[in-house]
Amino acid sequence: MDWIISLFTNNDSVAHIALLYAIVIAVGVLLGKIKVGGVSLGVTFVLFAGIVAGHVGFTGPTNILTFVQDFGLILFVFCIGLQVGPGFFESFKRGGVTLNLLSTALILLNIAVMFACYYIFFDTSDSHNLPMMVGTLYGAVTNTPGLGAANEALTAIFTKEDMPQIANGYACAYPLGVLGIIGATIAIRYICRVNLEKEDDDLAQAEGDNPNAKPCQIRLKVSNAYIAGRSLQQIKEFLNRDFVCTRLLHEDNLEIPREETVIQKDDELLIVCAEADAEAVQAFIGPTIDLPWEEEDTKQPMISRRIVITNSSMNGKILGKMHFASVYGVNITRITRQGIDLFASQNLHLHVGDRVMVVGPEENVERVADVMGNSVKHLNVPNIATIFIGVFIGIIFGSIPISIPGMPVPLKLGIAGGPLIIAILIGRYGYKMKLVTYTTTSANMMLREIGLVLFLASVGIKAGASFVETVVEGDGLKYVYTGVLITVIPILIIGTIARLKYKFNYFTIMGMLAGTCTDPPALAYANSVCSHEAPSIGYSTVYPLSMFLRIFTAQMIVLFCCG
Repeated sequence: MDWIISLFTNNDSVAHIALLYAIVIAVGVLLGKIKVGGVSLGVTFVLFAGIVAGHVGFTGPTNILTFVQDFGLILFVFCIGLQVGPGFFESFKRGGVTLNLLSTALILLNIAVMFACYYIFFDTSDSHNLPMMVGTLYGAVTNTPGLGAANEALTAIFTKEDMPQIANGYACAYPLGVLGIIGATIAIRYICRVNLEKEDDDLAQAEGDNPNAKPCQIRLKVSNAYIAGRSLQQIKEFLNRDFVCTRLLHEDNLEIPREETVIQKDDELLIVCAEADAEAVQAFIGPTIDLPWEEEDTKQPMISRRIVITNSSMNGKILGKMHFASVYGVNITRITRQGIDLFASQNLHLHVGDRVMVVGPEENVERVADVMGNSVKHLNVPNIATIFIGVFIGIIFGSIPISIPGMPVPLKLGIAGGPLIIAILIGRYGYKMKLVTYTTTSANMMLREIGLVLFLASVGIKAGASFVETVVEGDGLKYVYTGVLITVIPILIIGTIARLKYKFNYFTIMGMLAGTCTDPPALAYANSVCSHEAPSIGYSTVYPLSMFLRIFTAQMIVLFCCG
């Protein structure tokens, strides 16, 4: 039995280290699935499992634990950046500015309450107390990347022997942070006297009134004598509406119209346009026809097919410049990206992973499929080169020192901030550098979760040795109740302002608060009480900027204030 004892006690063994991480991660993930009151801690329970392992002496070499911790953090934040990158700049459009400003105010209030608690409840002469409060802050707002960024920034100020284990403060505040976010959101409902049924009805009415530029297909008969004898391009320019004519029925002949195709009176057109433009297009061209196309009786039968863009050379191409109608004899009617239908505007950029609806003769559609790739199997292969090129650039970018007067050390974005910013930029503009950033949702989640559990396990194992001394015998109780204050007070203030001053729908506010705290359990609760997409929209609108600010401010607090 000596071999199995050695396996668990020989810290220098590779097998021992692999076994350590396997046990901590497996136990943490399984325990994290247990729900109490419908709420679970998820993979964050890996941190607690690591603390227990470290406390009982089941650990490994510090240098290896540090490497795995930092590598996991890099992988985690980079995959987050790739995920939020495409929507980061778009989140400031379509009314998102106000939500993002409220989200930013909430983040700053979290920091302000943290400093207030630090000066009121703690000994400011102890250099370890403020870093521990930073850990408590990120446990209170359930933001693990912020913990990683703060932890990494501390290495520039403290020696390895003297560095505070801020994960202990995080662990104390996290459980009540999850419950506090949901509880404070519910409290706003009663403070503002919100009627959930009325809020739901208001959303239904708003969705009915707002077409949201979704694609709309209508069949029209040309009755306007003015457009008779004019080309399709001339009609588009005069109408000043973006639409696609997918089929033209002229004297019982069905054809794919091109820009130069001349339209005659009594022709029948199949039009795809944005819902908001449908009424104007119909009023200008002619009345709608409810009869279906009888393609089997025409001389040129048409087909419709969804084609997946998998050819990397198509990445970033502008739809209007591809001339599908004139060159290939087909029309693009709509594009589905990340599960959302988009109108095929001429200025739309194509991306690998887009699903394109193509209409035309079967032979022509097949040619377009060859150009676009249309190989679903190809999408299942992650673009590993892009990921590690981004990591390489991100680490260099994060290591650039910026000297600021009054700071004890030069400012660096570090291995958290650097890869995050580069990932956001690559996710949004990578196609301009011929970088294919598409990964399936499952692949991105797998890489992200692996990085997260490696980081949490390493932090927990390293913090475990001092957990009892720091928490049970030290200021553990303070971390708990100050964490609650950090969680609840800003949410009550910002949530009430969003409702009473800006008149946002309550369900949108719920999503905004969950997104600002990057808290999936709070979003799950919001979705459970709402039958519409408002919580998810509010969450996704503020999530990219919130995640960036949480990571960035973590480093700023440590570098400016903890030195």
